[in-house]
Amino acid sequence: MLAELYYPPSLEPADLDAHLEDGWFRMGQAIFTTSFLKFKDIIYSAIWLRINLRSFSESSTQKKLRKLNSGFNVIIREAFIDETKEDLFARYQSHVAFDTAPNLQQLLFGYGDNDIYETLEICIYDDSKLIACGFFDLGEKTSAGISCFYDPEYKKHSLGKYLMFLKMEFSKRQGLQYFYLGYFAPGYPLFDYKLGLSKDNLEFMDQATERWLPIEQFSYDAIPLDIMKQKLHELQMALSQESVNSAFQYYEFFDADLINTLNGLRLFDFPVFLFCFGISTANPIVVYDHRDARYHLLTYHCIYETMFEQKDLSRFNTHLLQTSKVLFSTASVQTMIKVITTALRKNRTGEFYIFELVMKGIA
Repeated sequence: MLAELYYPPSLEPADLDAHLEDGWFRMGQAIFTTSFLKFKDIIYSAIWLRINLRSFSESSTQKKLRKLNSGFNVIIREAFIDETKEDLFARYQSHVAFDTAPNLQQLLFGYGDNDIYETLEICIYDDSKLIACGFFDLGEKTSAGISCFYDPEYKKHSLGKYLMFLKMEFSKRQGLQYFYLGYFAPGYPLFDYKLGLSKDNLEFMDQATERWLPIEQFSYDAIPLDIMKQKLHELQMALSQESVNSAFQYYEFFDADLINTLNGLRLFDFPVFLFCFGISTANPIVVYDHRDARYHLLTYHCIYETMFEQKDLSRFNTHLLQTSKVLFSTASVQTMIKVITTALRKNRTGEFYIFELVMKGIA
């Protein structure tokens, strides 16, 4: 699954470590993973990040922030929500350009019935005035930064970044091995600040190998969404040379499984796909999965018809889809073309016919 949400009844510290290691992150009282994000109708790849605390040490930037904010008081304690923090969070929300949870209650507890996380808070005070707060969760050997918010009047103090450093410092003092930062999204600059927090100790999860690698090895030429698009366009161009019309589609509901009321339906979660047998919800489609580097020809169910009109013909938003069956997979463009063109020539696109092609060695 490229997007998945789970509501565990409980979560031991070692279990949180394992989820974080696998590229999952907290959402309210749930935990989720996703490979793709959408901001202002544009889809981006989600690249998960963590800091190796074993090699982490105070940087020159951190020293400057400590000096800049030396006049403030810092308190680290078990997290709790009160009216003062809710008011500060509301002021912060009014000055940021991205969507956040509507309030702290929703941020930390969501739709859950109990608190399954061990959450601490770092509060920064100017005398008795709360000017910044950050939440983070503790595992057995790891920690994860959940949120930072601050008074917009103190913007010049870089309190959000300062809170991140304070969380990492505390986690290292506790003997923890990794601090998880969530994700950044190449091409979406609002999360790029994470890349400069501790670059020498920063790691990213490579989705193809499911390994954590030094950030220096990250390539902007190998962004998962870009690979998917490139491979589908390659197939589309090759099909056009065989006089086969196809339609490239952005799928608007790739992250629908992260919606509480739809959770567990194991919905179709690829952000892009190709219609190769005519633009019809009755016909198979082709996706490219960057994780196994293969094309997949699959069928699906339309489980819900939306009220939307597909004004942009490249953006599919008329039906909510659920994957039914993978009919055929291959790493070869030419092999996939052979299956598609043979099926079209015989005017047969059903799963049994595709299976017959494979068994006969045509594919």
